[in-house]
Amino acid sequence: MNRIAVYSGSNHGNRNEYKEAALRLGRTLAGQRIELVYGGSQFGLMGEVANAVLSGEGSVIGVMPKGLFPKEAAHPGLQAFYEVEDMHARKKLMAELSDGYIALPGGAGTYEELFEMLSWAQLGIHGKPMGLLNAGGFFDPLIAMLRHTIREGFMKEAHHDLLCVSDDPEGLIAQMARYEPPALGVKWKQLERC
Repeated sequence: MNRIAVYSGSNHGNRNEYKEAALRLGRTLAGQRIELVYGGSQFGLMGEVANAVLSGEGSVIGVMPKGLFPKEAAHPGLQAFYEVEDMHARKKLMAELSDGYIALPGGAGTYEELFEMLSWAQLGIHGKPMGLLNAGGFFDPLIAMLRHTIREGFMKEAHHDLLCVSDDPEGLIAQMARYEPPALGVKWKQLERC
């Protein structure tokens, strides 16, 4: 993997563990010479992971929609910065630029970006590895919700294997490097009988 898109909060959250995870991930990316693709902000966990990559002499690409955020939000020290028309264009470009995706703790935007990539993987639109950096157990409720969704018949068991999960950045990237897309078969149960 040469580039990984990281989805994360534009705030720091309430626990120092989240910031520490962002810093560790950034240092790991820089150390492994994996380029960071992210939302382009200097604030929150987004800014922390970018700063850690830059401090480790790594490379960072920011992608930000025009006019959606104050100019002060844009990180001034990136190697590349793209201004795109809207959030749809941002997600599309980040997906195209990246060889894999990692979610750090964050809010609705982080979930939305993660779930779009998960949906695309279910549909076979991409076969890239996706990871949850489960800092302080932040994603435990999400993982439980996905298990519930599988038990209730709205996802297949194989869909759970679309996500790599670890609380350690190096371990997560190692899982992603070994990732082989699971055999998903037909997504829709009614079509299995056809």
